[in-house]
Amino acid sequence: MRALGWRAAWNIARRDLHSGFRGLRLLLVCLFLGVATLATIGSLTASITGEISARGQVLLGGDVEVGMTQRQASAQERAALAQLGTVSDTIRTRAMARRTTPIAGAPDAVLTELKGVDARYPLYGSLTLERGRYAPLAPDAALIGKSLSERLLLKTGDRVRYGDAEFRIVGLIADESDRVGEGFTLGPVAIVSLDGMKRTGLLQPGALYETKYRIRLNPGVVPGEAVDQLKARFPTAGFEYKTRDRAAPGAVRFFERMGQFLSLIGLAALVIAGIGVSNGVASYLGQKRGGIATFKILGATSADISRIYLLQIAAASALAVGAGLVVGAVLPIAFVALAGDLLPVAPGFAVYPLPLLTSAAYGLLIAFAFAMPPLARARTHPAAAQLRSGVEESRGIDRRSVALVALAGALVVTLALVTAREPIFAAAVLGAVALVLLVLLGIGALIRRVSARLPRPRRPLLRLALANLHRPGAQTVALVIALGLALTLFVTLAAIQTSLDAEIERAVPQRAPSQFVLDIPSESRDAFSTLVKREAPEAKLNIVPSLRGTITAFGNTRVADLKTLPEGAWFLRGERGVTYSDVLPQGSDLVAGEWWPKDYAGPPLVSLDREAAAILNVGVGDTMTVSILGREIQARIASLRQVNWDTMGFNYILVFSPNTLAAAPHSLTATIDMEPKNEGKVSRALLGAFPSASIIAVSEVVGQVRTILDQMATAILLSASVTILAGIAVLVGAIAASRQARSYDSVILKTLGATRRQILAAQALEYALLALTLAALALGLGGLAAWYVIAGVFEFGWAPDWSIVAATLGLGALLTLGIGLLGSLPVLSVRPAQALRRL
Repeated sequence: MRALGWRAAWNIARRDLHSGFRGLRLLLVCLFLGVATLATIGSLTASITGEISARGQVLLGGDVEVGMTQRQASAQERAALAQLGTVSDTIRTRAMARRTTPIAGAPDAVLTELKGVDARYPLYGSLTLERGRYAPLAPDAALIGKSLSERLLLKTGDRVRYGDAEFRIVGLIADESDRVGEGFTLGPVAIVSLDGMKRTGLLQPGALYETKYRIRLNPGVVPGEAVDQLKARFPTAGFEYKTRDRAAPGAVRFFERMGQFLSLIGLAALVIAGIGVSNGVASYLGQKRGGIATFKILGATSADISRIYLLQIAAASALAVGAGLVVGAVLPIAFVALAGDLLPVAPGFAVYPLPLLTSAAYGLLIAFAFAMPPLARARTHPAAAQLRSGVEESRGIDRRSVALVALAGALVVTLALVTAREPIFAAAVLGAVALVLLVLLGIGALIRRVSARLPRPRRPLLRLALANLHRPGAQTVALVIALGLALTLFVTLAAIQTSLDAEIERAVPQRAPSQFVLDIPSESRDAFSTLVKREAPEAKLNIVPSLRGTITAFGNTRVADLKTLPEGAWFLRGERGVTYSDVLPQGSDLVAGEWWPKDYAGPPLVSLDREAAAILNVGVGDTMTVSILGREIQARIASLRQVNWDTMGFNYILVFSPNTLAAAPHSLTATIDMEPKNEGKVSRALLGAFPSASIIAVSEVVGQVRTILDQMATAILLSASVTILAGIAVLVGAIAASRQARSYDSVILKTLGATRRQILAAQALEYALLALTLAALALGLGGLAAWYVIAGVFEFGWAPDWSIVAATLGLGALLTLGIGLLGSLPVLSVRPAQALRRL
């Protein structure tokens, strides 16, 4: 018989689908879940990063921003900036806001971000107030954020003190257009004029403040070229540059990485859902085996069968992918509305073709790869084998189909690596998913083989349950994969969550100091210590000098010459804290080299963090060049330290010999470890004696860390939930794929006198045996995955609550067992006479 063309095959396929996609519902659900997840994550990431890029001028407050710390631009530098365009000056520092008159229910002082602005601020965008319009501020006027108003119980017309100056509150800030570009803040915001900032007395030599010069470029000047000019003219000034196309690089980097991580989780969910697709297609073709056999008896070729059912599967896949893309394009609007102020920007509705096209490509490739094996069996098996497929082991697939599946899989991996921000990380995640699937696949095959060779139990129900694991048509491998993935994810999520809780609740408070104190005048070290000991005799102090510097070179490599930074070299981005000490700092362990003597007076020496040294491939004897206060200092690496970052003390990557920096203008920072009852007394005494000092309560820092980690854990939980749903879909698919064989067994058993309860009990025993076998494996795999996230990604202590993990594992097992039994109920309702007539 001559093979049918594509048009004739479509006519047959369309008529066969006249009752809808009832038999392909599992394929629809699995693909929809996976594609919708990927499209939502991709669209949300693109919308946030795209909004930040599109509003670059407004978010930055200029076309170019030039920043520096602990100093302001010299006359020569200021003139060079003015040549490029209109310049607006801002100064930002952390400072304590204090009420001028105490009031019941309000704290004495609150740590804030105080920003001084000139008359040109803002060059782009606007500063919006709760009431009225913004106008340049008088030297004694201040604007405060709503949260500061609520914490200190302040309102318009009240007075607030910063350092040595009092300010009259003239308005409440509703929105700062450049808020995202400012970066991370520890407290609410207040804005004064530059003259008002000078009145406070906070800008002392060595004080930790940041100066930013925003430039509205002259016509024809390109931001990148302007930055290159400034770099060439002031190569050692230690400037930090931002341009309007990268207004908030930290926020963009965070959302891009988080988006990639969640996308990989979504891709893993889609791969798992692909197993459900395979089971769904196998179940559908199992229902059609009589029609397929009839086609072949009437002379249909293998190509005809392939085309007819491939078109049906393609139509169902296109419908599922299309629905997933629609949801993925629309759902980010709901996420943005629910997130509220948690997001740095609130993007409007827009369709982002690239993430949608990528998600569609993933969906179609996964559908093709996993639908091909059952389709190949329907195409290549003769009519007699089709009719016996319900009670006979299925044979393998042909080489051509294997090659097509391998090609589709290679395209999925290639697409993931090409679109990934960090291809190595993407490859590691995909490799881990593939390894877990292969392990579960091997265990499934092993269970089938072992159950077939075990002695036959004397109890009928147990014997029947064991037989179900290896009989012809048994879906043991698919069930193992579904149950194993679901239980592993339950364990992983429980272990991650309980470890994070343990780290925040127990580990941090035990090791952390009570308060951080910033901007202590360097000449007041003894006075500061005396005051603290007077108010809290038991207090333990750690006082260190504090400066800011930018690493400009390591070894013979200039940072400016690097096209991309080495992996993990976050400390090369912008300025970092530096200090000097004549002894090994607290919280550090010397691992290489020697510490300099207390009276060292030779060439500059520096001690470097061991991990940073490994990333930069430098060691003892090499050189580091750091720009501090506009001056480049080259120092030889004298030692390497293991820095214990989890102490929450003052941990510095770079510690210099005292003779290098002692003469530079700087302030002191301190940690105070004391009884909680004395914290209020110490804070009041310090603010009275040192108005320029800023006090940070560790509880506030821990609270912000908790909020960030909770948000990340929630995002991971939501994405992983889709993976769990995909695992459940695989379980449902495995049950559906084996329904024909189970219906045949059920009919025979009923004919021999078995009751529904006995048949259901045998299936419950089957699922229970699998769950018990997989529980230990899930505990191991899930625990290993959670350990990697906690210890490898977050670098926290590994402290899961195993009782909660075990309870979660038990509940997960009960849930999957319940789903399995519910999926088996339709088999029990099959009437023997009706079923035997169909056989």
